[in-house]
Amino acid sequence: MKFKSITGTRDILPEEQPYWRFIEKKLYDITTLYNYMRVDPPIFEETGLFLRGVGETTDIVEKEMYTFQDKGGNSLTLRPEFTAGIMRLYIENGFHTRPKPVKLFSVGPIFRYERPQAGRFRQHTQFNVEALGELDPLVDVEVMSIAWQLYKELGFSGIEFQLNSTGCPQCRPAYISKLTDYYRDHFDEICKDCQRRLDQNPLRLLDCKVETCQPFIENAPIIGEHLCEECQKHFTALKTYLDILQRPYKINHKLVRGLDYYTKTVFEVWARGIGSQSAMCGGGRYDGLVEQLGGPPTPGIGFGSGIERIILSMKEQNITPEPLPAPKVYIVHNGLEARHLALNIVFDLREEKIAAILGFGDRSFKSQLRDANRQDADFAVLIGEDEVKNNILTVKNLRTGEQKSVAGNELVTFF
Repeated sequence: MKFKSITGTRDILPEEQPYWRFIEKKLYDITTLYNYMRVDPPIFEETGLFLRGVGETTDIVEKEMYTFQDKGGNSLTLRPEFTAGIMRLYIENGFHTRPKPVKLFSVGPIFRYERPQAGRFRQHTQFNVEALGELDPLVDVEVMSIAWQLYKELGFSGIEFQLNSTGCPQCRPAYISKLTDYYRDHFDEICKDCQRRLDQNPLRLLDCKVETCQPFIENAPIIGEHLCEECQKHFTALKTYLDILQRPYKINHKLVRGLDYYTKTVFEVWARGIGSQSAMCGGGRYDGLVEQLGGPPTPGIGFGSGIERIILSMKEQNITPEPLPAPKVYIVHNGLEARHLALNIVFDLREEKIAAILGFGDRSFKSQLRDANRQDADFAVLIGEDEVKNNILTVKNLRTGEQKSVAGNELVTFF
C-alpha cells in the first residue's frame, strides 16, 4: 500500500452511513421546527479573520490552524471553527437588515491540527447553530434547546447542561485582575502552559487539565461572584427559564470555553459516552464579535457539535439507527435478448422510484441469485429465453422463496 489516510482523518465507510443519514435527518427536522436557515461559508477564509475573531492567544490560533499562502501571496486558513466565518458572512451579505434574531445553521468540515483521540479528529464534521441580533436570554434557551432536542431525539441518556457566565467587558476586567493576582502567588507551582496563559489568556487558567493545577483551580476566585448587575440579571433569567422547562443543569465555575469572543452565557451539553469525554457540544454568547469584525453592534449566541463524536457516543450507548433501505428488486438475466429486456426493465422501475439493480457480467443465474441475496434484495426478476419469448416474467420473493409469473407490461404495477 503506497498511500494511507492522513493522521487525524478517517474514511467514512458504507457501514457507518446509516448513522450519518439518521443524524442529518434529525438536524434538518429540528432546525426546521425552530425556523433556522442553512448557510454554507467557504472552507477557507483570510487568516486575519480567525486571528481577530477567535483570538491570537487561543490554542486554536497558536497551535492548531492549517494556514497556507496561495499563489497570489494571500495568507489563507482552513476554517478551525464556524462562528468567525458566519460573522463575516453576516456582515458582508447585509444580514443586519433582516428580522431579528437572524437564525442560521451550518454543517460541514472543520480543521484543527490537534492530538487525535476518541471523537476528535484533525478533520471532523460540525453542526453549527447561531442566533444573531437579540440579547434576550430566551434566545439563549432556544439555542441550547436545539442541542438538547437533538441529543434527546437521537436517544441519548444522562443529558444535562453545564452552565456558567463569563461576564462582559464591564465586569470581567476586575475579575481578571483578581484571578491573575491569585495565580501570581502560585506562579512557581502551576504548569508551564498556565504560566504562559497568566499573561496571555487568564480565563483559560480555569480550563487547565493538568493534575497538579487542579487544587489552584478549585480555590480560584469564582467569576459568578463578580458579575455586574446586567450579567447577573441575564444569568438569573436564563436559569429561571431552564427551571421552567425542567432542563437539568449544573453551574460549573470552571467552564470558560477556549475562545476569546465569549461573553455572558457559556454552556456545554454533557451525556454519557466516550469514556471521560462527556461534552457533546459547547457554545455561548459572543455579543461583541460582529462589531469587532467591522459590523454593527450585534449580540449573538451559538454552539458547535461534532458529528463523529455523536456517532461514537451513539455506539457506546448502543443506539443503532435503522439500516439504509436495501434494493427492492434484483434483475437476473441470461442471454443477449434477456439482457436487453433486463436493461429496459431496470430503468422503468427506477423511473417509478422503485429501487432496482441489474446483474452485471456473464454470471450464471445461480451466481446472480447469490448476489441478490448478498445485496439483501426483496425480490428477483428472472429473465431467460422463455420469459423473453412469452413476455411473462418470473418474480421470486427472496424472503419466502415463493415465485409468481407476471406479464412484462404489469411488472411496474406489481411492485
